[in-house]
Amino acid sequence: MQEQGPDRSTLTGILLISLILGVWMIFLAPRPEPTPVQQEAPPAADEAPALAAPDDTGALVAPTDSSFAAAVRGEERDVVVVTDRYRATFSTHGGTLESMRLLDYRVAEGDEPVELISNEAGALALLFNPPQGRIVDTRTLYFRPVVDGAVFAGDSLVVPEDAEAPVELAFEAPVGEGALRFVYGFLPDSYEVTFRVETPGTDVLAQSGGYEVIWDGAIPLAEDNPEAEVQQSGAFVHWGGDTDVLRLTGPGEAEPFVATGAVAWVAVKTKFFAAVLIPDGETEGAELEGSQVGTTDNLDAFALDYTARLDMPRPETEAAAAFRLYLGPMELRRLDDYDLGLYEMVDFGAWIGWMIRPIAQYFIAPAFALLSSFIPNYGLVIILFALFIKLLLWPLTKSSYTSMARMRELQPKMEAIKEKYSDDPQKQQEAMMQMYREAGVNPLGGCLPMLLQYPILIAMWRFFQSTLVLRQESFLWAKDLSAPDPILHLPFAIPFYGDFVAGFTLLMGVAMIVQMKVASPGGAVSGQQKVMMYMMPAIFFLFFNGFPSGLSLYYLGFNIFTIAQQRLINKNLQPAGVAEMKPAREKVRPAGGNGRAAGNGQAKKRPKPARR
Repeated sequence: MQEQGPDRSTLTGILLISLILGVWMIFLAPRPEPTPVQQEAPPAADEAPALAAPDDTGALVAPTDSSFAAAVRGEERDVVVVTDRYRATFSTHGGTLESMRLLDYRVAEGDEPVELISNEAGALALLFNPPQGRIVDTRTLYFRPVVDGAVFAGDSLVVPEDAEAPVELAFEAPVGEGALRFVYGFLPDSYEVTFRVETPGTDVLAQSGGYEVIWDGAIPLAEDNPEAEVQQSGAFVHWGGDTDVLRLTGPGEAEPFVATGAVAWVAVKTKFFAAVLIPDGETEGAELEGSQVGTTDNLDAFALDYTARLDMPRPETEAAAAFRLYLGPMELRRLDDYDLGLYEMVDFGAWIGWMIRPIAQYFIAPAFALLSSFIPNYGLVIILFALFIKLLLWPLTKSSYTSMARMRELQPKMEAIKEKYSDDPQKQQEAMMQMYREAGVNPLGGCLPMLLQYPILIAMWRFFQSTLVLRQESFLWAKDLSAPDPILHLPFAIPFYGDFVAGFTLLMGVAMIVQMKVASPGGAVSGQQKVMMYMMPAIFFLFFNGFPSGLSLYYLGFNIFTIAQQRLINKNLQPAGVAEMKPAREKVRPAGGNGRAAGNGQAKKRPKPARR
């Protein structure tokens, strides 16, 4: 906000607002929530083994129960499912997803489609404890692909764009006299994959007393800022009406997060993409795990891993359970269709998210969707949205500036009161409040309207850092509005700034300086104003350099529209302010002065000078 005159009330309001924004940027920037990190310890001798089946090297080990003898050997081959949204690769070794490439999204530094699966053994599996032998991980079993009840001999399955019913692909593994069957369903224009577990002719899951369905592996990084992407990655569980997250703060293994009872969904996500596992029936709980090797400073030695587990009850029938998998981008429209709080995975801050999330989700995001429906470029959408916000806030801004003008009119009286009661602060305060009441002026009227704007401005600040719609959208020299827009690379890195100069951030700082100069009445700038005039743009220039270029473009447009608004207000403010203040001055001016009497409002006649 801008200094409007030398009155201390305005300066106090500016400093207060600046402090709020500074503290918010420093302490509420997206960062991982603290998660205790512990070194892996061997289980105690009397503890039950974990529900997994790796050997000492971490490799999965085939079950020893005789019921699975026919399933521990077989042919490994891939079956590819192609829709208009993705290309999914399934392996007969495990009947699991080993690749999920999104056709409409590319990695930031290349032309490859975004990949959602990092685990070479496959991401989706069942874990259960058979009556005999070691624990079974279904990724150690061999399945056969089945389409329409017959063994599928091809290597690809194309889903028609006009399909109205799910196209199903089943994988069957022999278990005793029956089979363990995974049935996947696919639809066009959808990132949802249906998933059913069936056990025709066998009760192996019932004898196990329950089982786990797991999503194993973090989603591979796809953005040009790995550190920021890791900070927004995590594993999530929605239970009891709330969403909890497990995030890693550094190398090591995080303490698992355990939820008990009914669970609505579990998920693993990065900044813009997610793999969500949604059960259609009852659950007994969930568990989130995570580990990290190395740091993003050396990506060759870096590894990130998350696992989300659903604890399922003992099945009562051969149709054990049904699930839905959402494997795709964090699109608000698609996530809202589930009505399960999936958009809560987007980080809007820890303790302030309750206030700005509704603004971002129900106002900013729909407005962007509406504008983008008839404006082809998101850079123009951002500029038009900045104009829309400026017009929306016009009443608050006008009220603020009018209040500041009234305060400037009272400045001489304020100085007189301070001088008269310089030795008595209490009487000075009482006289000030009496003056405000008689003049009909609220001393906080200049800064309160500005403070009311901050929820919207803060919501914009967070929305631009997490919204998918700006990803890889270009405007002018910016190739990706969800990432910085460097126009100059430096041969060295500056602390808190980086090793490049962002173009829109530089222009935003210049616009802020011009804006503050325009806001100064008569062009006069005091020493305090000069400090604010250059300090605030410098702070924004420093902190915003590494933020998405779309955010800097928004504030650049907002500042330019503010300059035009202030020039218009300044043009009409002085006459309006004087006109509005005349009754107040007449009321409080004591009798005997060079004006009207305080009692009856009639002008006193001045005595004529004596003639010589």
